[in-house]
Amino acid sequence: MSKENWYDCTQLQVTAQQLHVFPAPVVYWIAESKYMVEFSLLSIYSEGTLTGIIVYCTEPDENGHYWIPALMIDAKQQGNGYGKQALIQLIALMRQTLNCKTIMIGHRAENHIAAHLYESLGFHKVSDELIDGEIVRLLRIS
Repeated sequence: MSKENWYDCTQLQVTAQQLHVFPAPVVYWIAESKYMVEFSLLSIYSEGTLTGIIVYCTEPDENGHYWIPALMIDAKQQGNGYGKQALIQLIALMRQTLNCKTIMIGHRAENHIAAHLYESLGFHKVSDELIDGEIVRLLRIS
């Protein structure tokens, strides 16, 4: 994300039905990335079209895990595989630049699309209990 596209990113939104599973608007993540030093926010593009945003942590938590706090694909762009491709590329970037061994991601229990996506990439449930209202998943990187 840059000073040239930050405003366009604020215009991205999920569908009305998804607001309960992705309640924070993009502007929240932009603000948080400016004040949380370990947060990095990237724009997702496909063939020059802005399709979404992804947020990741550049510092591990107290257990050595790196987190992906948010992935959002605009309502008009969903269903085209952009989220999966963005995650694949981010995992490769995190492996290369951060040398991380584990990545954590969470989603609301009712977000079955996210659950399927994360499982398809090898993220496994950490517990059946919700943590801060979310199912938390872990990916081990070899």
